[in-house]
Amino acid sequence: MTLSDMLTLVRRDLKDETEPYRWSDAELERHILHAVKDFSGEVPYEQKAAVATTAGSKEISLAALTGRIMVEAVEYPLNQYPRSYPRYSLWEDTIYLSGDEIPDGSNAYIYYGKLHTLGSASTIPARYEDLLAVGACGYAAVEWAAYAINRVNTGGNTTPREFLNWGNQKLAVFWGELKRLGRRNKVRIRQLYTA
Repeated sequence: MTLSDMLTLVRRDLKDETEPYRWSDAELERHILHAVKDFSGEVPYEQKAAVATTAGSKEISLAALTGRIMVEAVEYPLNQYPRSYPRYSLWEDTIYLSGDEIPDGSNAYIYYGKLHTLGSASTIPARYEDLLAVGACGYAAVEWAAYAINRVNTGGNTTPREFLNWGNQKLAVFWGELKRLGRRNKVRIRQLYTA
């Protein structure tokens, strides 16, 4: 799905398919990308990268990993059986390995999550596209409720409250599903092998 496809889906869910549109394309794209960012925080795009270590240093720079939002594991040294996943600490763009192993300049694998993309191509699994549309609709409705306060509305002076209620219901569904899907709510084993 592309951003254009998602925009069409969100317009359909908002019943905003005929001109003049209630929301501009730019406004809806902002709400869609807001939902994508929230989704990425809970269900990040899983990546694995080979990153060079520095001989004699336990610090590994992650500056080259753009869009990174979390680090799941570090594998070092490579080509071990069982695989070696040392303990580490993370500060900004630097990992500090806590184990006894001192890197020799060879590569380490970094297992990390990054922001999903939605543009001309998408990294979002198809099964979550409708969930993103729900989140984008919720953000759009809440934004419209704020805009509609103290304005003349053909629906009467309850229109802002109705938009707010509907938007909050959509966001409750969106955040409820994100909480259920989120990696923070799953049991994770951090130490896979004993030394």
